[in-house]
Order: sequence, then C-alpha cells, then structure tokens
Amino acid sequence: MKARKAWRVVREVVDEADVIVEVVDARDPIGTRNRKLERLILDEGKPLLIVMNKADLVPKEWAEEYKRKSEIPVVFISARERKGTGILRREIKRLARPLLDEGEKVKVALIGYPNVGKSTIINTLKGKKAVGTAPIPGYTKGKQLIKLSKKIWLLDSPGVIPIDDFDELVIKGGFPADKIDEPVKPALKLIRRILDTRKEALTEKFGIEEFEGEEEILRRIGEKRGLIKAGGEVDLEETARWFLREWQTGRFTLFGKEERREEEFIRDFEEILDGVERELLLDPRRVLWRYGDELRKKLDNRKRVGIREIEGFTVGIATGFKKCDGGTKLLERLTGKHVLASECFGKKWKGVVAILE
Repeated sequence: MKARKAWRVVREVVDEADVIVEVVDARDPIGTRNRKLERLILDEGKPLLIVMNKADLVPKEWAEEYKRKSEIPVVFISARERKGTGILRREIKRLARPLLDEGEKVKVALIGYPNVGKSTIINTLKGKKAVGTAPIPGYTKGKQLIKLSKKIWLLDSPGVIPIDDFDELVIKGGFPADKIDEPVKPALKLIRRILDTRKEALTEKFGIEEFEGEEEILRRIGEKRGLIKAGGEVDLEETARWFLREWQTGRFTLFGKEERREEEFIRDFEEILDGVERELLLDPRRVLWRYGDELRKKLDNRKRVGIREIEGFTVGIATGFKKCDGGTKLLERLTGKHVLASECFGKKWKGVVAILE
C-alpha cells in the first residue's frame, strides 16, 4: 500500500473512532511512536492512550520512569504473555466513560506501525466475553465492531502507520542491512535515537562512554570491530551495515544486558540462511527438505540461533532445545515478531525452522 493511501486509511480509522490506542514497541518507543498521528488525534480532541507492548523485554524501573514523564497516558503490557491486559481494559473504560452518554457505542481503534503487536492485542482484548460483532456502515467488507462491554466496541481493523521514510524502513528492519547502498545515514539516525532513549546501551555493548557526536561513535564501533580500510581508516559504510544488522536481528537492543543474562546462545547458520535467501525458501518444510541434513548435524545441548530478513519476512532457525516451543519462543523474543509457520526436527535435542511476520 502506498504511503498516501495508507495515511488515508489511518485518517478514516481516526475519524470513525471515539478513543484511539497507539500501539508502540516498548524496546524502541521513540522509533515506534508517531508524533504526526498523535498531533492529529489531539487536534481533533479525541482521547489518546499509548500502549507499550512487549514490556516483558524492558526493565520495570525504566518503564515506570517513562510512564511518569509522558504527557500522554501510557500503559505497559505484554500481549504475548497476557500481562497488563486487565490494566489496558480498565484504562480504555476510563477514557470511554465521559463519552458513554453521547451515543449508543464508544468505538476504540488500535493504530501503530507494522509488527508492534496490534493484532495480538486485538485478539487478547476479544477474549471469551467479546462474542458479539456488528458491521460498520460505510466501511469496506470484512471490517467489524467487536463488543468489549455493553457500550464499548473495538474496531477490528487496526490502522497501519506507513513507513514513508527509507531510513526509518531500515531501522525498523524492513530493508536488509546488507543490501543498503548508503548505510551511514540510517546508522547515524539510529545512534541518535539510542542516545535520546537510553545511551547506556552503547556503553554496555561497545564500552563507549565519552564522544563528541554520532559519527565518532560509529567510527569507534568500526575500530572495535576491526573494520579498517587500506590506509588505516575505519570503513564507515561496512561499520554502518554491521551496526544496522546487529539492530535488525536483535543482537543489539536498548536493553541487551538484561536479555543476555536471560539466555546464552551461539549465533550460527549464516551459510544455510545465505542459501535460503538465494533460493527464496519461505516455507519451513522446504528449508528442512533442502538443509535438514546440515541442520541435524548441529543438534546438541548448545543453543544455536540464526535470523535473516528475507523479502519482508523473517526466517529463524533455533536448535538445542528439549521441546520445540522453546525454540519458537526464543525466536519470537529475539525478533519481537510472531511465528506464522514452523517445522520441528530432531529427537533427543530438537530444533525449529520458523517464518515470522
């Protein structure tokens, strides 16, 4: 969908809704909040709630501090773990209460960037109580209202904010770092965002404490990685690609220190993923048919993970688990995405090949 058309759909959803919920990834709040959208909603005088999803992946103290400083109400949840959804329901009811006497229904819409978890939150909010549905007059076929309470209804058509800036597309993982012709600009933008959000992440990952600007940080990362051109200068382009790749694959996050304590694993399967990308194998069964023998040779008690963005999807391989769902959960946690299809393999020690959205 073109950006202009996508924004038109978002505006239609905002116009239709009485209360708007902006869904944001708690690991990258600056990057996944949209100030243009927030201004549009507040200018129209409509209640706005920010839902920070995937809060299980950030420290509680940091979440509480962010919430305290926000000028817009914030709720932290983990839709995947079903944590905080009761608080979300109560907050929606609180915002809807002043509107209950003005019409038959108060309609709530969820809006956000791709992959922040809108659909998971909608499915969680539906629950067992939300059995009623109703058509929305004037809307395209298939869109519905879902009953959350007697007068509060959920628009089952989440608005997807378009990513109409190439640098943002790269940072959000929508374009592979290895294929970027000019990677320095998005890398510097990402560094600026990290400095604004949680600069300690750079110290924890790279040991960088003092610096004069974003380019110096990138240069020092290149020095630490040994990415040096002939003549002794840092190769900024290769450093930028490497840095963006670390961010896209989840090897570097704002809260990497906490995540590393939770799980120890080996990064692997690069050659297999090269083949998967080259042959465009976006079906787990085809990956196993083609590379199953190579994957089974690496089945032991050591956890191994490989992740690659291919044609808008994420291909993940994880091995070294006694149960296959351990592998799928790890892939979902590392990528922040949800498994669309997966295949398990192995006997005593198991592995999984998954396609994630």
